[in-house]
Amino acid sequence: MTSTNSKTWSQRFEKSLHPAIAEFNASIGFDIQLIEYDLTGSVAHAKMLAKTGIITPEEAEQLVSGLEQIRQEYRDGNFNPGVDAEDVHFAVERRLTELVGDVGKKLHTARSRNDQVGTDTRLYLRDQIQQIRQQLVNFQRVLLDLAETNVETFIPGYTHLQRAQPLSLAHHLLAYVEMANRDWERLGDVYKRVDICPLGSGALAGTTFPIDRHYSAELLGFGQVYANSLDGVSDRDWAIEFLSAASLIMVHLSRLAEEITLWASQEFSFVTLTDSCSTGSSIMPQKKNPDIPELVRGKTGRVFGHLQGLLVIMKGLPLAYNKDLQEDKEALFDAVKTVKGSLESMTILMEEGIEFRTNRLAEAVAEDFSNATDVADYLAARGIPFREAYNLVGKVVRTCLEAGKLLKELTLAEWQELHPQFEADIYEAIAPRQVVSARNSYGGTGFNQVKQALENARQRLNHC
Repeated sequence: MTSTNSKTWSQRFEKSLHPAIAEFNASIGFDIQLIEYDLTGSVAHAKMLAKTGIITPEEAEQLVSGLEQIRQEYRDGNFNPGVDAEDVHFAVERRLTELVGDVGKKLHTARSRNDQVGTDTRLYLRDQIQQIRQQLVNFQRVLLDLAETNVETFIPGYTHLQRAQPLSLAHHLLAYVEMANRDWERLGDVYKRVDICPLGSGALAGTTFPIDRHYSAELLGFGQVYANSLDGVSDRDWAIEFLSAASLIMVHLSRLAEEITLWASQEFSFVTLTDSCSTGSSIMPQKKNPDIPELVRGKTGRVFGHLQGLLVIMKGLPLAYNKDLQEDKEALFDAVKTVKGSLESMTILMEEGIEFRTNRLAEAVAEDFSNATDVADYLAARGIPFREAYNLVGKVVRTCLEAGKLLKELTLAEWQELHPQFEADIYEAIAPRQVVSARNSYGGTGFNQVKQALENARQRLNHC
């Protein structure tokens, strides 16, 4: 057990915490991740105290110098506070007082840990959001590179996991580009709510000192300041919004991961996994396992859990700060780590981990009835009402199934027996290349549309 002989609290307390309670209460084991942000926030606070005359400029210089020394000690691996410090804020304040003497005790003037931790966590999350957004840009670029080389590669399109219509492989990949772009935009919206400074809200009611909250916020690069001190220390909407956005990123990665897992199976055989992004079996020497997409699928649930956990924490909390809110940080830290790791791994996988088997894909789109809609469209273009054409093609497919034939294997005589409007050009109309190329409506899989979509996506990324 860790000793807690030195009391952190005021003389209101006569005895120290029980060692087990100290361990349970402490957050230093995980909130040490906030130390750089805590130091940055404290530097800004010290400068604001001097600007407003609450402390002297000389005292502020001592405080800033001491804080920067702690920063260097931490970076050098020489600052490793234990449970007796309870949290990163007290750890820094205690070390600061050791370095600069009693002036270190002035740093906490006009500040509470409540607004301090809120500031630190927002500073942390702002940085992480920007990093994740850049990862999303990198992910999109890799998908675009892959799409540009596969505009005229075909892949079966599915609904209900049943063969539906053939697609350009590039079109399929571009769907994930669009998802990732929404994720990028969504994080930008979340950033606006993270970019509000609670520093100066105090414990819950503000302070009697003549502080300048806008100056502190300006030093820290915040775009806004909380207008209500109660809201400033108790708001976690921004954390919930981030976890929601993170969950959607994981949804999109998991959907792609599921498809890759299917495509790599022997039953599909649409892709081959490279050695650098797959593992083997400890007992079955022939296997290549899609570990990356499987792990991404599994890790998605972790992020969902963190979102649900924080929602449950917040739904019953009265104003203002409650110790329950200590639980937000581990959720945020783990969600950030999970999303960043998953994005990095999936980007590598798409760039160098899979190889599309184009011959197998070409066979796949030619061995089913996914061109049946085009037969109906063929008749509709010749004046036959679509619903009538639809029913007729259903009969054609049934006839083919009974005869063990594909549509392309019917003779012209058999086509014309089914309907006199069929001509010799029906074979071209149902060929996979024509089926894909003909869907040239905006946003469709036609080659011209796909090429335009690629160009639009490239231009959009250039402005990210």
